[in-house]
Amino acid sequence: MASRWRWFHQLGSPKWFFEKSAKWLPWIWAGTLILLAVGLYYSLWASPIEARQGQGHTVRIMYIHVPAAALSMIGYVAMAIASTIGLVWKMKMAFAASRAIAPIGAAMTFIALFTGAVWGKPTWGTWWEWDARLTSELLLLFLYLGFIALHSSFAERAKADKAAAVLAIVGVINVPIIYFSVKWWNTLHQGYSVTQKGALAPEFQVPLFTMIGAFYLLFIGLVIMRLRVEILMREQKSRWVADWTAQKEQK
Repeated sequence: MASRWRWFHQLGSPKWFFEKSAKWLPWIWAGTLILLAVGLYYSLWASPIEARQGQGHTVRIMYIHVPAAALSMIGYVAMAIASTIGLVWKMKMAFAASRAIAPIGAAMTFIALFTGAVWGKPTWGTWWEWDARLTSELLLLFLYLGFIALHSSFAERAKADKAAAVLAIVGVINVPIIYFSVKWWNTLHQGYSVTQKGALAPEFQVPLFTMIGAFYLLFIGLVIMRLRVEILMREQKSRWVADWTAQKEQK
């Protein structure tokens, strides 16, 4: 138990995380590039077209759309959890993590909406419909942008962290609405196709899950990079940041 709490406190140390993450990033980027290369090969060339529902080559959009949509929700949940930790335990690193996640999560949400529209035109015959899943996903994008705008509107960082954290926690109620919308309402958006057993043919599973892994690693890598920048901004007056900057200048 003590070792687990020690790990938790280490993550709360900006200096410890900054030093350790420098060693993690090369491995994360290597894994991302490998999975992306394999995933794109299968997605664009090796995987078959979809013939059962007449989607043809349009099905290839799924390999980008599904991972982005999943990460749009996972990112917001992670942001809300980090915000809660920041408010409860007064952990500055948690607030910094929320700040780092927000723009990456917003980008994933935009990609999910854009690819969904491109996929929807040939499949449904329309670019956009005020469908429960689409509308709640659009609301998620506004919540991300609202978090970023609210945090930027305060001159004092401590107040910005707390105000944005409250918005993140309140807004997380939208995530289960997005996920269960296809079950709760009669929506234009298709039902569960990834999590349901047998809903997705095996020949589509390899490229999809490879791309999901690639996107997850990409998301983690981008968040860590932004968090490192956020740490330097927040700790710029610390001695260890001055020492690190001096070492960089010497090189």
